[in-house]
Amino acid sequence: MLNNLDNDLHNELEDTVLQLSDYLKTVEIVIKQTFAHQVWVKAEIRNLSTKSGHYYFELAEKDDKGKIIASCRANLWKYQASRLLKKFAQTTGMQLSRDLTVMLKVSANMHPQYGFSLTISDIDPTYTMGDLARQYTAMLDRLSGEGLTQLNKSIAMPLDLRHVIVIAPEKAAGLGDFRAEADHLQTHRACQFHYHHATFQGNHAPQEIRQAITTGMNQFNSTHQQLPDLMVIIRGGGAVGDLAYLNDYELGALVAEQPIPVWVGIGHERDRVILDEVAHRSFDTPSKVINAIIHHLRELVDDVHYYSSQIEKLSYQQLRLAQADSEQYLRQLQLASINCMNEWQQNTEQLMNDIQQNSRRQLTHAKHNSQRYLQDTQHYSQSLLKIMQNKVEIHANNLQRIAQNQLASAKQQTHFCYQQHKQLAYQQLTQVKGETEHFRHIILLQHPKNVLKQGYAIVRDEQNKIISNCQQLSAKADGKQNIQIELHDGKILGSLLKQ
Repeated sequence: MLNNLDNDLHNELEDTVLQLSDYLKTVEIVIKQTFAHQVWVKAEIRNLSTKSGHYYFELAEKDDKGKIIASCRANLWKYQASRLLKKFAQTTGMQLSRDLTVMLKVSANMHPQYGFSLTISDIDPTYTMGDLARQYTAMLDRLSGEGLTQLNKSIAMPLDLRHVIVIAPEKAAGLGDFRAEADHLQTHRACQFHYHHATFQGNHAPQEIRQAITTGMNQFNSTHQQLPDLMVIIRGGGAVGDLAYLNDYELGALVAEQPIPVWVGIGHERDRVILDEVAHRSFDTPSKVINAIIHHLRELVDDVHYYSSQIEKLSYQQLRLAQADSEQYLRQLQLASINCMNEWQQNTEQLMNDIQQNSRRQLTHAKHNSQRYLQDTQHYSQSLLKIMQNKVEIHANNLQRIAQNQLASAKQQTHFCYQQHKQLAYQQLTQVKGETEHFRHIILLQHPKNVLKQGYAIVRDEQNKIISNCQQLSAKADGKQNIQIELHDGKILGSLLKQ
């Protein structure tokens, strides 16, 4: 029957010409009759403005690809706006603003002059909180899946913090707390801070923060031709609801991909934003960030003091060991010099004795051979003379002359042999004397006077005994030990205070 009525109305109005106002009033009546009840609608706030206490919305619905598939206007009248917005802020901790997905209780309205719109009678803040939580979880899952949540955390902290880039809202209370300590560090040249400002609330906050990060890194690299040691992103104070503006994927990815550690101190203990998830370290407040920097620098100073004392201690030990080794080497050198001198002296004396004995034997043997040869020659000459005298007296004079010639030749040969043996003995004595002089020169090089000229010193006590180690020091009642230091050009008297 209703279909028949619609058909009759359609046929009746098909050829009827109406004024626009009449037609829209008819539509208004139909909408009021059909959609007089209120319904809950999910929508995204594309735009929001206020005038005279009234709030005017532009709502939209998007598909999975972000394309708008539906949109309309909505109104929140003044008499209900204060109550609903206060409830929304108390529940969510943030103000109602654009880009939020909300659950609205609405009724349809059609006005011939202003067109179609929705009237808002209630807002469900729990839906918005859930939607924000779902967006946060999805964003965190995406960053985690791309390996960005651990990327900046994997960067090793530099040993020293010389240059720190600070990103913060200008004139923020948290920045003032931070600078109270940072300026003190910078005054004492412990660390230098480079400040860049950006707003941390509103829809344009993520873009401004990204721009401040990029500008800060580029300017520092261009000026110093190197990377800074640390980046700090701090906010401090402000409404809790403003934290939602910091949950931006591109901002989180940019922070995670920085080539230096990034510390954040947003200013709230219980609430976390995406920057806390991707940063190298996350702190509750800016004051805790600067305290962590101070702690890092103090640990560095403590380490420097510790290693400096260790180096000093090891150096002193090495010096003591080197001194002990030098003293031991000097004693060994002196002992070796004395032993070498004694050994060469013994060898020289033995060699001289051997040469003298050998020379005496050779001289005795040569003399014995000469005498024997002379005796044999004389005996032979006499025998020959007698034979010749017995046989031929005519040859007596000749034989006597021959005998005398042979005797003279024998004497000459004997004298020549004696001279050869004498020259040989002299050469051997000269050689032994040269070797002895060489060994004497070597030994004298090791003499204590020559050693002193090389920079060494001899320390003696009051009894003129050489002191070669600390155990030989015997302090008096007053704790002093008188010593005598002998150098190559004189002696020095002094005293040591034994500890």
